Amino acid sequence: MNKILFSFLCVLNLLWSVDATIDLIKTIQKTPSIQVTYLDNKNANYARNIYKVLLGDLKVSGHFLVTEGEKSKTNPNYTEFVQNKTDLFVNIEVLREESGIRAIVRLYDINMQNLVLNKAYTLDDEKLYPFVAHKIAIDVNEYIKAPSIDWMKRYVVLSANVDSGKNDILISDYTLTYRKTIINDGLNIFPKWANAEQTEIYYTKIIKNYPVIIKYNVYTGVSTEILKSKGMAIVSSVSKDGKRLLMTLSPNGDPDIYLYNIESGEKTQMTKYRGIDVSGNFIDNDTAMIFVSDRLGYPNVFTKKLEENAPIEQVVFHGKNNSSVTSHNNYVVYTSRETNNEFGPNVFNLYLISTQNDFIRRLTTNGVNQLPKFSDDGDSVMFIKNSWNQSALGVIRLNYNKTYLFPLSKIQIQSFDW
Repeated sequence: MNKILFSFLCVLNLLWSVDATIDLIKTIQKTPSIQVTYLDNKNANYARNIYKVLLGDLKVSGHFLVTEGEKSKTNPNYTEFVQNKTDLFVNIEVLREESGIRAIVRLYDINMQNLVLNKAYTLDDEKLYPFVAHKIAIDVNEYIKAPSIDWMKRYVVLSANVDSGKNDILISDYTLTYRKTIINDGLNIFPKWANAEQTEIYYTKIIKNYPVIIKYNVYTGVSTEILKSKGMAIVSSVSKDGKRLLMTLSPNGDPDIYLYNIESGEKTQMTKYRGIDVSGNFIDNDTAMIFVSDRLGYPNVFTKKLEENAPIEQVVFHGKNNSSVTSHNNYVVYTSRETNNEFGPNVFNLYLISTQNDFIRRLTTNGVNQLPKFSDDGDSVMFIKNSWNQSALGVIRLNYNKTYLFPLSKIQIQSFDW
């Protein structure tokens, strides 16, 4: 491995080395109570798997008071549910067929004493059952006309460390219950969804000690080389229309931010600094960017209009190590080192700010919280949390003051996109 590439990896290791607090906004007047059960038949094990994920989905939505009902053999006893102040009842039945499994979901409105949803979800690959649960949660959520939770059915793409000099690219659901390796041929890092439809990704592949940006279709397996650069080559942000990229490149040794046009192949250098400029993210309707730079002597967050000679302005005035950042429209989440412990782990918390005003909220309270990523709708933030007793993938529901953690079992994530 050449010296520039080695330095690049070391810098990245340093740069990326629980409570939401924004105001609560709800469109539903009363949080409905819901009980979830599954039918006790010969396929109960499959139903139980869906049931367990669905319970979590309904809790994570923030729109339900969830009661675990386990197995059920009969239709709901409306009188009993009314006495227990239960508003909704869900029962899952799974049938085993030659083509796969079919999950039948029945949703009863207890107050109306009526079956309001009777829907079948077919699945040819049993391992995809978490997405059946996510789709059920979305349908139940739509019935009560709560704010959308469509983000639950989106894939997460991630790079996982599997061995020295080897990283695989995987896709998963947001709980990491479903995982599938799609690229496993060497050092593959920094995956990024290439479009809103999640059919293609960009990622960096190390080939003969050079980082190469690859575009990969997750359905056809077709790969296209975009460009390569000495030392560093990373896609950090994709414009809403998918036609422009913000890249970190270091052709002359110092990493800088470049704006890349997919159709023409033209790239424009956005920063020129003899130091570290990385992690460019589109903001303000793709007219500007935020990025991380050490131009103050430590990692901090800056902003710049997408014009070559536009001025660069400091965004964050809190903390002494603001090493990772994500954006959605006019909102930014960044990490901030809260302690300065020379002989032990430091606390890194996440903060939410706006590019339009002085708004600031702390989102986490303890541990090492890194690599924040906004959901597609901007209502949630996913991140990696490391504490003294566990590592987890976290989801912060910004409008509901809730954080949910999914333990990272036998997997070490280098980077991910949602």
